[in-house]
Amino acid sequence: MSQAMDFDTLRQAMADNYERPEGPARNARAEQLLVEAEKLNIPLAVIEALGHQLKVYNYSSEKDKMFVPFARLLRMWDERPEDFDEYEIHSLHWVFKWMSAGMLDQPHIPLTSIEKWLGEMEHRYRLAGHSERAVRGAEFSVAAHLGDLERAERAYTAWLAADRDTMADCHACELHSQGWWRAVREADAEALELWRPVLEGEYSCAHEPHTVLASSLLPLLRLGRLDEARAHHLRGFRLVRPMESMRGAYADHVEFCALSGNEARALELLAERPAYFTDSGDPRSKLDFMAVVTLLMDRLTALGLGEQTVPGPAGRVWTAGELAVHARGQALALAARFDARNGTSYVSERARARMDQPALVDRLPLGVRSARPAHIVHSAPARAPQAPALAQAAAPDLSTLLAEARRLSALRSPDAVEAWAAVSAAAEGHELEVRDRAEIADHAAMGRGPEGGELFHRAAELYAEAGDPGEALAARARAAYVLALSGGTDEALATTAELYEKALALFAEGGTGVPQTASVLVGQARVLMHRVDEAAGEAEAGSAPAGGDVTAAAARAARELLALAEPHIGDDVALASRAAEAQAMLGELAARSGDAEAAVELLTQAVKTFVAAGLPWFAVEYDSRLAGIALRLGDRDAAERAARAALEHGGSYLEPMGQAQLHLQLAEILGTAGQPRPAAEHALEAAHWADEAGEAATLGAWARHQLGGFLLRQGRWAEAAEVLESALPDLTTEMHGDGGIVQTRWWLGDCLTELGEHREAAEHWLRAADIARQWPEQRDHAMLAHLAAEALGRAGLTAQADQAYARAGDLWRALGNVHGLVRSLRARAWAAVATDVGVDGARELMGVAVRECESAVASVAPGSAAGAPEDEDARRRLVAELGHTYRQFGDLVARSVSDDAEEASARAALEEALAHITRAVSVFGSLGDDALDARTGAELAAGWLEADLGHPAEAIARARAVLSAYAGSAGETVEARRAEAENMLRVAGARTEG
Repeated sequence: MSQAMDFDTLRQAMADNYERPEGPARNARAEQLLVEAEKLNIPLAVIEALGHQLKVYNYSSEKDKMFVPFARLLRMWDERPEDFDEYEIHSLHWVFKWMSAGMLDQPHIPLTSIEKWLGEMEHRYRLAGHSERAVRGAEFSVAAHLGDLERAERAYTAWLAADRDTMADCHACELHSQGWWRAVREADAEALELWRPVLEGEYSCAHEPHTVLASSLLPLLRLGRLDEARAHHLRGFRLVRPMESMRGAYADHVEFCALSGNEARALELLAERPAYFTDSGDPRSKLDFMAVVTLLMDRLTALGLGEQTVPGPAGRVWTAGELAVHARGQALALAARFDARNGTSYVSERARARMDQPALVDRLPLGVRSARPAHIVHSAPARAPQAPALAQAAAPDLSTLLAEARRLSALRSPDAVEAWAAVSAAAEGHELEVRDRAEIADHAAMGRGPEGGELFHRAAELYAEAGDPGEALAARARAAYVLALSGGTDEALATTAELYEKALALFAEGGTGVPQTASVLVGQARVLMHRVDEAAGEAEAGSAPAGGDVTAAAARAARELLALAEPHIGDDVALASRAAEAQAMLGELAARSGDAEAAVELLTQAVKTFVAAGLPWFAVEYDSRLAGIALRLGDRDAAERAARAALEHGGSYLEPMGQAQLHLQLAEILGTAGQPRPAAEHALEAAHWADEAGEAATLGAWARHQLGGFLLRQGRWAEAAEVLESALPDLTTEMHGDGGIVQTRWWLGDCLTELGEHREAAEHWLRAADIARQWPEQRDHAMLAHLAAEALGRAGLTAQADQAYARAGDLWRALGNVHGLVRSLRARAWAAVATDVGVDGARELMGVAVRECESAVASVAPGSAAGAPEDEDARRRLVAELGHTYRQFGDLVARSVSDDAEEASARAALEEALAHITRAVSVFGSLGDDALDARTGAELAAGWLEADLGHPAEAIARARAVLSAYAGSAGETVEARRAEAENMLRVAGARTEG
């Protein structure tokens, strides 16, 4: 800096620096400012600069630097206490506590020095007349660190018994320490109860509830309060993330992820803070961090991921196994230094216990996506216990395997394909019967899905060779359906028509049975249904008319299948399945034709048939379809029942993608029913299962979008923001649509506004507005621009706010929305007062707002051309808007009068303000009781202006008018208005008497 600062400039520079993010840059600036202070030759300037330097060191990774400025401050105090003002005297004694904690955190400082310092602190506090509460709190911290539990309990009791005074830590910090101690003493429930006032926002400070939220994570996991643990992680990590000095709390979040099945999330957290591996200014928090790094890396290694690349100290590439060894060595070496200083083994014991913790929860979905997937799967759907016969089938006995596979096939179990695969593996080197080989090929084809066509044909050949022509036709029908799914629908239709004729002829001759014939018929029906789907898609795209003929053919095929299979529902599981599928096909066709009631009846019957046959897993698709139809019919209860039934019927056989889809469907149903809490629970599950299915960027992103919205509706702003920010990078126009992206940013703006992050809220609203500007309907564009303007104003960005308000105003005018236009003009007027435009420019904007309002009111006034009866409500709203505009115009003019204004100009401004507010009173009065509170508020504002202008009688009259208006009324607003009116009577009455 080339020119020395004066004292005021120095103070402002220190205040500005303290608002910067924690870290070395802020510390370096504090060091520069101390140099500037020393140039002023003003002792208090140096004292304040040293205090500033000490504060920024304490809240950074360079805590070891704070002892030097403190020692200098203490020497200056001892030598010339008169140089300190009252604030700096308080600050000096306050940071004694930081020195105690800071010494504990530095293992090179001898224990004797720490104990001596405690005595020094006690002595100086006594001389200054302070309570011993802070001293006993510091003693407790020393004893707890040493593991001297008896002394710690004594000091803890004395700490709480001592009087609170100006040296006591704030309530939030004290409650954190008290709860931490209860958790250390294995009293988790007591700890959480102590923390409750901080968690609920009753007490807070610059670093709380940050640390309480972090400290609460493991107690909540241990108590099984998983929803709270998840919420505290999402809410707390958001607070901790930008604060460099909170490595210990950050470590708590990494630990929580490692112990709750969220190792991938924990790796992401490590990657965000590479400096935490090496920052050495605070050895105690480094020990905490390296201990949980060890815990995480050991966990990954135990899961078979020891060779996975992980974030670690800069300068080399680390695997989980390598980092586990390195981090354990670092943690134990640090712990040994503390123990050597302390003369105990307590720190090492606690470090080892922390590193060696078992997982507390196998799977706790968090709702956020991990950007660095660890390729860890904890939670494949849990299958029901296997039957004894299946357990026996694990033995390499081919006949047992065959018997079990056939049993599962007869039951139409989803495990049948896997069982036949086991037969195939065990049969290598054995000579099998042709029938056995046919069934192996048939089920192998089923397992291959769209790639199973050739194997189905091979199975057909083997069935024919084995003397079962009906099953051969069925296998060929299955191959035809695979062909249709692969784009060969026309060829498949021709094939199934031929197979249909052959199967019926064979059945008539007694050459095959009902099950085989039904298999051919279901194959034909499936191909026809697929063609119906294709025709619907072509019609929607405009490339072909809707396929009426194929729809009729599909219906005939389904009815024929049902007629064949239905008589055998109670005797044969496979035929019951065919009948249910036919019922479902008919239901689908009814839904396509618009006959929702018939669709519901048929699909419901299909579900019942599947379930009665012991095949609930086949009912899932139709449960889900029923839920969708019921929702369109407006029957939310039926929709919810069907969606829940789908999850229940799918049970352990649902694949991750199926779980995700069904949970998301249920979430959306519950959301439309006004149940955001259970909706959020299912959206959370949907996000988790989509991630497990490898669809994090598609269905997972949409589930997170929905989850964020449901959390927002519950007022859980921080959690919602974390989830929505996690979803946003994956949301694309192609996959999720412009509307989804705009809504996500809109919600994020709402959350960030509630969290006080106004600049960031404005950014999201402006980016959403840029998308919405392309839409034909511009209301959303206007609303987003208006919201962005409000946020920019709250962020102190006046010029940008004015631009955004102007943009919104133009849009509101184009939309004919007078309310939006007038409010944007009023907001611009208020902001203009503090800019170069000044009061005159603000008056001009308020004048435009008044004229717009007056014109709108006139256009819908009773008796006008537009004044139809249905416009009366709109007219009254516009009149109220005019009243508010007059009121704000008056307030703006009145507040523009400065204390040093000339009497004449001040009086003129107050009279102008009174005129505007008097008009507001009149306008509100025309609306009767609907605007009573607005009228009395304006009446009182006018009364105070009358008093300021020397018109006490008029002020008294207005006060009495307010009291009269509220005669016989009650309520919070009523009481406030009465109190103000009575105060006005006293003030104006005194002036009259004077």
